[in-house]
Amino acid sequence: MPSLLADQILQKIDQAPELYHRLILLIAPSNSGKTSVLQEVSVSASASAPLVNVNLELSRRMLDLTERQRALQAPRLLSEVVHEITGELVLLDNIEILFDVNLKQDPLRLLQGLSRNRTVVAAWNGSIVDGHVTYAAPDHSEYRRYPIRDFLVASPEVRR
Repeated sequence: MPSLLADQILQKIDQAPELYHRLILLIAPSNSGKTSVLQEVSVSASASAPLVNVNLELSRRMLDLTERQRALQAPRLLSEVVHEITGELVLLDNIEILFDVNLKQDPLRLLQGLSRNRTVVAAWNGSIVDGHVTYAAPDHSEYRRYPIRDFLVASPEVRR
């Protein structure tokens, strides 16, 4: 039986095809069990999708690149990782590399781009504050804050 949070994600997966960006963010702080929830969703009969460790896959592909090449190639490499997966659903975990200031990327925009033609569920280390999704503390170099729009949210903080 899926946990309440896994069940919340499965419900959002059913809603996602109606959206322009079929993106679902699983938002919770570090070490709060996001990976185990995504594993539950991965083996669910109704979802059945691979779970991708973005940090691992992207860093493998960027090993031989210079810092400048990494910044330029990151979107293409991430797209390759996702497009190698068959099916309509992709689960992304450990996305912290996307926030690396040296890559000079907008993590939410990257995820939205990936979710245009398939449903993407991504684990997001952060919280929901005043109708915004945050990543890191405001004084941290990787800090991000986005209004909650154009994507769905699953979180222990959200009911339903």
